[in-house]
Amino acid sequence: MTNRQGRTPSEPPRRTDARLNRQRLVTAAREVFAEAGPGASLNEIARRAGVGPGTLYRHFPHRSALLTAVLADRIETLGAHAERLLASEDADDALEQWLRAFLAHARVNQGMGSALLMESTGELGFDCHRRILDMAAGLLARAQRRGTARADLTADDLLPLVIGIALSTAHGEQDGRPELLLDLVLDAVHGTPRRRK
Repeated sequence: MTNRQGRTPSEPPRRTDARLNRQRLVTAAREVFAEAGPGASLNEIARRAGVGPGTLYRHFPHRSALLTAVLADRIETLGAHAERLLASEDADDALEQWLRAFLAHARVNQGMGSALLMESTGELGFDCHRRILDMAAGLLARAQRRGTARADLTADDLLPLVIGIALSTAHGEQDGRPELLLDLVLDAVHGTPRRRK
């Protein structure tokens, strides 16, 4: 049971405020990093979150901690989307929707991985590649069981194609090119396997 401030009766007000401030910072950082990249101004992130720089540094003492929190948040969002799609009726549409969401994720996260490698002293706490691979594998397997995806395809084959689209369309005005390229990949997913030599 929660009260009007959104906390349980036993949760101290300071702890509630700290939790809300942290979530505001992660939400603001998602937006600012998407707009300006991993080197974006931390002061701008604090301003958009409606807190002071001191509050930001209490929660995230260095940039890599904030980058890690944002990347983990984005992956959790992608995972929640996969769970919802796994419960949907149309396995083919579910796979397509998730691949489009993954493409958007890969394009907006350009540079975050390398920035973490350069600055990070912390860990995500899980293998993000393995988690994403598991999401794709579950959705692909369901489409294969329904006969709407080619049987010889694996998630290890599929994800690099989508990442390649994200990398090749990272700069400049694309005018729908990422979606067009993904449509070609989806055509291949549903196509007849070529005989391997």
